[in-house]
Amino acid sequence: MFGVVFPNRSFPIDISTFTQIDTFHWVLDMNHFVGEAYDQIGEICIFLLNNFTLPPDKALAVYVQSPGSSFVFCGAVTLSRPSAVLSLQWPEAGNAAQMQLTAGDSSSLSAKIGVSVEDITAIQSLDVVAERRIERLAMKVGENLFNFMQSFCGVDGSKLVVPMDILDRWFKKFQEKAKRDPDFLKSFAL
Repeated sequence: MFGVVFPNRSFPIDISTFTQIDTFHWVLDMNHFVGEAYDQIGEICIFLLNNFTLPPDKALAVYVQSPGSSFVFCGAVTLSRPSAVLSLQWPEAGNAAQMQLTAGDSSSLSAKIGVSVEDITAIQSLDVVAERRIERLAMKVGENLFNFMQSFCGVDGSKLVVPMDILDRWFKKFQEKAKRDPDFLKSFAL
């Protein structure tokens, strides 16, 4: 039906590694897969296998859940988009002491990746979250540019004046910093 790969962390994993909850839902317990460092897993590649035919009005949705939190939508694959590399934005974990009191079993104390078959229309409404992430990313890059330009500003009456090549200088510095420091662009991740 589907498979997943955690880039730079795993070989392809098929559906048999997931626990099937019902006909349309599967869960991968991250404690069994990576232990407590689940939040270090930042990406998942999910793909439909060749012999699986997903109905055209359905999608395979991917969700993540930190211990004690709700599931959060990450993205989906469809027949028209049979594979995707999705960013895993792990929600804040809940209070461990409270989780121990309310949890009937220890499985709720682990991080999980959930996969479910859902209507495409439901998935499209969840993509609003992705649009907001992109908007916040653009705002962070714009803020970086603004702060850079501000350090070169001069005042001419009621106008702020910056050197003509300021955008080129900022972009070169931005690119160089991204090449030198792989975590620099991750700081813009949402």
